[in-house]
Parts: sequence; C-alpha cells; structure tokens
Amino acid sequence: METKQILVIHGPNLNMLGTREPETYGTQSLADIDAALVQAAQANSTGLQTLQSNHEGQIVDAIQQARGAFDALIINPAGYTHTSVAIRDAIAMLEIPVIEIHLSNIYKREPFRHRSMITDVATGQICGFGHHGYLLALQAALRMIQA
Repeated sequence: METKQILVIHGPNLNMLGTREPETYGTQSLADIDAALVQAAQANSTGLQTLQSNHEGQIVDAIQQARGAFDALIINPAGYTHTSVAIRDAIAMLEIPVIEIHLSNIYKREPFRHRSMITDVATGQICGFGHHGYLLALQAALRMIQA
C-alpha cells in the first residue's frame, strides 16, 4: 500500500511569520507550523512536503509538478490569493483535494482581501483560525484522501 502524500505551499511573506504583524498572523514561525504539520501527517502514516516561495512562477511550477505526485494540496497563497490568475489556473488543473488556508479571516479585513481568486477551484477554504487552521486543513485533507 502506497503512502499518501500531501503538499503544503506557503505563499509570499509567510517566511516572516512570527515577526511579521504578530497581532494579525500570530507568533508561530513558519518552521513551527511546518514541524507541527509533518508530525501530524506522520502520526497518520502520511507523507508531507512543504514549500514556501515569494515567487508566483515557483508556486505555479510546484502546483503543476504536484499532478500525479501528491494526493492533496494545502495552499496559503497569501497576497497572491487576491491577484493570481496563474495560481488559480494551475490549481484548476489538479484532480486532487485542494484546501485553501489563511491565518486571518480575510473577510474581516480590508475590502480588497475579500475576493479570493482561488476559492472557486479549491475543495474548501479555512480562514481565521491562525496557525491552528493548518492542522484543520490537514485533518480535512486526510479525511478526503483516506476515504
């Protein structure tokens, strides 16, 4: 039986978590979040890889390379949520569950953040639960791929 694999993509500026606007994004570092995700995935006999990039093209490349290699995608597109048709189109090509995640509740923030280019091609969206949202996204992905 092949081990299921999940890819987690973190978008621009998320490498600054823990120091960047902690009142909005919390005090957990990206390394802390990734470690918790890897541990939770391993506890569920699932492989998990993470990628953080500040570059749209690198994110698109990773999504394209996920085809056939991963069983689910968890993505926090960060600022690209509201602007990237390229990331949206890459996600639309996937035939696996895709969970869109945001640390903050984007609908309680500035009006330009209320529109997600990703939501209509994602399986679901989790926002507003801080770093705990990533674990909620992982639980959802695990249920979908182990069903």
